[in-house]
Order: sequence, then C-alpha cells, then structure tokens
Amino acid sequence: MKLNCVVVDDSSIQRMIIAKLVNNHQHLHLIGDFSNAIEAKNCMSIHTVDLIFLDIEMPVISGFDFLDGLKIKPQIIFITSKAEYAMKAFDYDATDYLQKPIALERFNASVKRAIDLHLLRTENKEEEGEHIFIKSNLKKLKIFTSKIKWIEAYGDYVRVVTEEDSNLVLSTMKSFENDLSKEKFIRVHKSYIVNIDKIDRFNSKFAEIGVTKIPLSRNKKEDLVRALSIL
Repeated sequence: MKLNCVVVDDSSIQRMIIAKLVNNHQHLHLIGDFSNAIEAKNCMSIHTVDLIFLDIEMPVISGFDFLDGLKIKPQIIFITSKAEYAMKAFDYDATDYLQKPIALERFNASVKRAIDLHLLRTENKEEEGEHIFIKSNLKKLKIFTSKIKWIEAYGDYVRVVTEEDSNLVLSTMKSFENDLSKEKFIRVHKSYIVNIDKIDRFNSKFAEIGVTKIPLSRNKKEDLVRALSIL
C-alpha cells in the first residue's frame, strides 16, 4: 500500500529535500512537487491525492488559503520553519506538523501516523459502505451511495431518490456531482444524475430505472455507454 503524495513549497531547496524523503519511503508515491497552490490544485483535479506535504508561508496563496479552497481535503502534514502556526494548523485537522529542518526520524513518524489513519479510514469505509450526509427537513441524514437510484433537480432543491424513500435537499446538482463517485454516478441530463448500477436499460432518449424513464441528453449517450462499458 502506498499513499499518493504531493509536495507544495515555494522553496526549491525544501521541495527537493521533501521530495527525496518521499521517494525514499516505501509507502509513499510522489505525484508531483509544486512551488505554488495553483499548480498543486490543478494536479489534484486530475490525480487522486492521499497526503499533502504543505508549506504554510507562500506568496499569493498561503497553505491555509489553499486548504480553504479545497472541497475534498486529503491528509495534511504541514511543513514550516515557525512553531507559531501549530495551533491553527490543527484547526485544519492536520495529521502532523513538522518544523524545518526536517529530521528523518521525525518525518518517518509523521508518515506512520498518516498511514495508520489512512488504514483506519479505509477499514471504516469498508465496514460501513460509502455514504454521504444530506440535510432534509432540518435533519442530517446518512445516505449510503449504493442505495441511491437517481438525483433530480427540483426547483431550488435537489431530490435524492433511494431504494427506500426520497428526500428534498437545499443544494445544487453540481455539489452532488462533485461529492459522488464518478465511477458510479453520471449526469445524464442537466436535471438528472443516475447511479449506473441501477440502470435496467436505455435507448437514445431515456435511461430506465425500474418503471421510471429518465431523460437522456443527446450528448450524454456516449458517456453512458462508456460508463457501462458497452461498446
């Protein structure tokens, strides 16, 4: 098992040092190292990242500002030359906080903490199944994604239809599209996101889930065919 990592630090020397530590660790895989948050964010939009080694003091966008802009946050190990940021760092649920210069023993201890936490989260995820939380009728509901049949735009709301019931949520289709697995869910129409596993049949106009016909946008049929691996 290896954690996919990125290093974000405006110092080229520090990036080189941290990248070398990452590359020499048997349980880490370096996706890339970046001098600024914008480049790192672009990388993370393409690759799955489990762990970020993040400098705090960077020009234009600080490490904290970078995290504020992330919808999905991987584990964070902050790396800085100043101890004064430690309390704020843990407000961001940091896995650890390393001060420069970084000792190998301290680096390895941080990585072990990250690996242990990753394994714990993975085990819990496997036990419970993937899920999201939605707020409906002033209640916070836990919804297992495997039970979602489709999601439908409903005025200013979004209707989440599961095997058991349906709930109206004050949210956007884009928000659900970002939160749900792109391997399991596909937006087949501006007003519909469907669970691929629930589709019984489809044609050029509709995707059918049970007796419900869900409209299929003209330019979405190829995406659906590709998602279902039907060539």
